[in-house]
Amino acid sequence: MNKNYYAVIMAGGVGSRFWPVSTQDNPKQFHDMLGTGKSLIQNTFERLLKIIPKKNIMIATNQRYKSLVLSHLGEIEECQILLEPVMRNTAPCVLYSALKIRDLNPDAVMVLAPSDHYIENEEEFVRNIDTAFKACEKQDILMTLGIRPSNPNTGYGYIKWEPSETEIKKVQKFTEKPDLETAKQFLKEGDYLWNAGIFVWSVKSILSAFSNSLPDMVSILKGGESIWNSNREVEFINNNYEKCDNISIDYGIMEGAKNVYTLPVEFGWNDLGTWGSLYDKLIKEKYKNAVVNAKAIFNDSTGNMVRTQKGKKVIIQGLNNFIIVETDDTLMILPKSDEQEIKQISTNAVKNFNNN
Repeated sequence: MNKNYYAVIMAGGVGSRFWPVSTQDNPKQFHDMLGTGKSLIQNTFERLLKIIPKKNIMIATNQRYKSLVLSHLGEIEECQILLEPVMRNTAPCVLYSALKIRDLNPDAVMVLAPSDHYIENEEEFVRNIDTAFKACEKQDILMTLGIRPSNPNTGYGYIKWEPSETEIKKVQKFTEKPDLETAKQFLKEGDYLWNAGIFVWSVKSILSAFSNSLPDMVSILKGGESIWNSNREVEFINNNYEKCDNISIDYGIMEGAKNVYTLPVEFGWNDLGTWGSLYDKLIKEKYKNAVVNAKAIFNDSTGNMVRTQKGKKVIIQGLNNFIIVETDDTLMILPKSDEQEIKQISTNAVKNFNNN
């Protein structure tokens, strides 16, 4: 394996739309959402191991999830975990990880990957990452993997690329979550991709981009150059990280940079952002019901998503297009059409249960 290849797995999110399974104390990346016997973060780690040396894979997460990371990824060292003392979106975390990696290897190229995505064709994914790595080793470019859209989804950001004969395309512009008519037009035009939030760049290129676009953030964290990968790193981050602006890498760097490129890919991607997106990727029986963990019987019922504790016996009668989710202390039943309301439902539920 190439010693210059690095990865940072982003594992600090809460995944509130997967309540009641995903909670602030135990977010979705630490659950076996697909019923495979492995958590999402374990799947992501093993996928990246196919191209990146184990010691070069880092996990960026909130301090409260350190023990969860170690319990799911027992083969890594504590020095591979980047602990954020506060949530500050993705840009500060990218800068932190790039500075840390540069201290280890100034010739490094790195992939930034979410911990909770579904990828069907892992061999194609590895091939695509290798293509992106090789391009970023040779050129001063910032790359994002672009998913060829299969439908006019309004929940994703879109990337418009410039026509060329090369496999890697220059990005013309980003569009955040368009309305349905705009998304339909993007598909019709044919030169738009979904933004998967998977980025590749050399540490030299991304640090240069930060110096150009977010110099104040660089000033805050650059003062710790002599402490990276030492026993003083955690204290420095605890004292300075919260001073960084709360801003995403997309808005803070990518949308303003002139050297952004995309690699159009097709490896069966899903961001697993909602119960509905999970339903789409699960095997279904003849009446389109999908089940995780339960032993289920469906009578006069179609299009349901059922997720329970292991081995729970469930009988569904006369129910169509519902989400049924059970944990050790909570049962949620709601129409699929209401899944975007889960975040508010969970907030109200926690408040009401705590008051009673």
